[in-house]
Amino acid sequence: MHLQTLSSGSEGNATLLRAGEQSLLVDAGLGIRKLSERFETVGLGLKTLDHVLVTHGHLDHSRSAGSVAKRQEAELHCAEKIMLHKSVARAPRKNVLRIGRDVDLVHPAGRGSEVKLRSVLLPHDCDPTVAFRLEHEERIAVVLTDMGHPRREVADALTGAHLLVLEFNHDVEELASGPYPPVLQNRIGGDRGHLSNEQAAQMLEWLAGPELHTLVLAHLSKKTNTAERAESVARHALSRLGLDHVQVLVASQDEVGPILEV
Repeated sequence: MHLQTLSSGSEGNATLLRAGEQSLLVDAGLGIRKLSERFETVGLGLKTLDHVLVTHGHLDHSRSAGSVAKRQEAELHCAEKIMLHKSVARAPRKNVLRIGRDVDLVHPAGRGSEVKLRSVLLPHDCDPTVAFRLEHEERIAVVLTDMGHPRREVADALTGAHLLVLEFNHDVEELASGPYPPVLQNRIGGDRGHLSNEQAAQMLEWLAGPELHTLVLAHLSKKTNTAERAESVARHALSRLGLDHVQVLVASQDEVGPILEV
């Protein structure tokens, strides 16, 4: 299994996973034109995407989900509550996520082995919001963003990641002194907003096991965080766990990330 971030941040999120014969997209938050350009960059052709997974209904995660699924003839998976959302309604084939349960995603033609998908509820101001744990041939990738505060039970349900995509959204001091009005500051920093660097480090300490080899810092704010701050906090957390060998990367809003082996 291989993972590649196509875009990460408040302007749109999308992550591509290739697992054997299958290709899966986690979120489709860019406009259809920009997302199609990212597909071209990574060599994803028409009708070669098998599944589109949507974490929640906010447009920076769902904006083009239905359109992409229709063009690619892919199956779209989302919570029942957003089935009629305009961003996903165009998909001809939709499946309701069985939140908290493992399900097998299979290739439409039955080729290759299945991908085991687990969706786990997160505290966020768009109900429901989920993280994904994806397992293929005993390799595990976890994608977790848009979480208001650390919760141990969430980490316990997402164990075993070899590759972890984890939100490091904001620096607390930068958020307080930044350009956002108080209402937006309170939303971002609240229990149903986004993880600060320190909160993400707490989740990392609960999530990271000896099998973890790659950490991708995701959904960084351009206005209230920097890659250097987020990476420093993450590396300190990994060091406390004795995991200094873990590769740490920062996902970009504007550029496709490298192909990462899970």
